[in-house]
Amino acid sequence: MRRAVAAISCALLMLSAAPGRAADAPPALIVHAGKNDSLSHKLAVQFAEALAQGNNALTVQVEESQGSVQNIIDTLRRSNHYVFTAPPNLIILAERGQKPFSRNAHYRHIRALFPVPPLTMHWLVRADSDIGHFGDLAGKSVAPGGKASFSEGQTVSALHALGLDKSVQLIDLDPAGAEAALAAKQVAGIALAGTVPLPAVDKLAKTVAIRLLGLTQQQLKKVLAADDSLVAETIPKGTYPGQDTDVLSVALPTGVYTTTAMSERTAYAITKAFWSQKWALGQRNPPWNSVSPASLATLGIRLHPGALRYYREAGIKVPHALR
Repeated sequence: MRRAVAAISCALLMLSAAPGRAADAPPALIVHAGKNDSLSHKLAVQFAEALAQGNNALTVQVEESQGSVQNIIDTLRRSNHYVFTAPPNLIILAERGQKPFSRNAHYRHIRALFPVPPLTMHWLVRADSDIGHFGDLAGKSVAPGGKASFSEGQTVSALHALGLDKSVQLIDLDPAGAEAALAAKQVAGIALAGTVPLPAVDKLAKTVAIRLLGLTQQQLKKVLAADDSLVAETIPKGTYPGQDTDVLSVALPTGVYTTTAMSERTAYAITKAFWSQKWALGQRNPPWNSVSPASLATLGIRLHPGALRYYREAGIKVPHALR
């Protein structure tokens, strides 16, 4: 399903289609980023609007997709103006021909453009509880998130990595039910996943005093060793009401990618348009403030030559593995 990215983008689309548009202006970019009620789709609509504002020669259409795996598979048949979002670990699996992908040399032509806000784990307990560290969860109940969700999977993995899987009771509750259960002291802790700041956590913190559980450096190493798709992520102090210290957690990085079929000129224009609008994008949508040039390291694969040219011209240091 094709949807307009936003009112301002629609206006720009109309302008770019009007008589007098430059003959060499790039055709519309097609962005695939999950179902239209998903976080990835929401982020895609936001950065698509930013691209249109940053370069009025660019037109952008965000299309619903079946998710990151399908986005990557679609590179086999899409045009040179195809852009998509995905976590880098899936692209690496595709390059290796590992499940859920079939072996195809074309996957090695996928290239990175820029990062988007990662999916960050939030482990919450009541501030008036006696739980100050993960070890204090032993013998208590935790709602890890919806069935088969990222939150549930990462909570189970983290508890196992920390040796707590046999001593913590997991309670099956949807996020809304989990938040109510924590407020009513029916569970000791809950897990939520999302971009930082996460509105659900902010709303809950205004209802009941909460504490975010952070990992120690030693615990972080164990959790990352158990799942190499994750990266360390710090939730800065003051992000949520009552949070007076930085909290060390883990996150699933996500990026915007295309293939080498895209021209260097177009990839350059896309990348420049994004970064020229990144500050304004963050003012409208705070999770984008977590994206910085340092986030490039999470992209996992080489940059498109056009994107690399932009970063070099902008004086942004690019990790060797991405060049």
